[in-house]
Amino acid sequence: MELFFEQLPIVIHALNIGFLQTLKLFLVTLIGAVPLGLLISFGSMSKILPVKGFFKILIWIIRGTPLMIQLLIIYYFPGLVMHNAIWGGDETGRFLASAVAFIINYACYFSEIFRGGIESIPVGQDEAGYVLGMTKSEVFFKVKLLQMVKRILPPMSNEILTLVKDTSLARIIALQEVIWAGQAFMKGSQGISGAIWPLFFTAFYYLICNGLLTLLLGGLEKKLNFFK
Repeated sequence: MELFFEQLPIVIHALNIGFLQTLKLFLVTLIGAVPLGLLISFGSMSKILPVKGFFKILIWIIRGTPLMIQLLIIYYFPGLVMHNAIWGGDETGRFLASAVAFIINYACYFSEIFRGGIESIPVGQDEAGYVLGMTKSEVFFKVKLLQMVKRILPPMSNEILTLVKDTSLARIIALQEVIWAGQAFMKGSQGISGAIWPLFFTAFYYLICNGLLTLLLGGLEKKLNFFK
């Protein structure tokens, strides 16, 4: 027990550093994937067939293959195939490669949620807006957008909570996120080896983060109840 309390500050410090990396990857992905997903949804609904076909195929490929494979390809392909290691070999490069992979992946998932939300709004609302002299963009942003947000919030919430946990996949390219930090004490880190208990502590980081997000998203959903 005495050894545990000696090791605890070391473990907590390492997990805190790893969790900051996890949190940063989560936020960067969310900030990048939401607007990109909206643009991809517009492309997948385009009346121009080549544009629509391109985005449909892109969505099919990204949603049909594991995120882990996408991470490995994005990180290793430039160096091994193109002989141009654009990401470098440091932590910053691994983070950038992870962010690109996560943003593309989640943008494609978000795009289908956006598309479903947009298409669920009755066509009559578009027609009413046009009669009032509104442009297509004005109808979308002033009439349809908040209604769409209300409808897509539950599935978006699920994807956002999944994103928190999926950040752990970045350790496949040696990004030192929170699980990497916890697992390092099994192999030997900072004088500690063969310790599995730090991994249980990592679970609390995810539970607390997802708990706060659940409360935040639940509160947002209640605020949008006036669209009922």
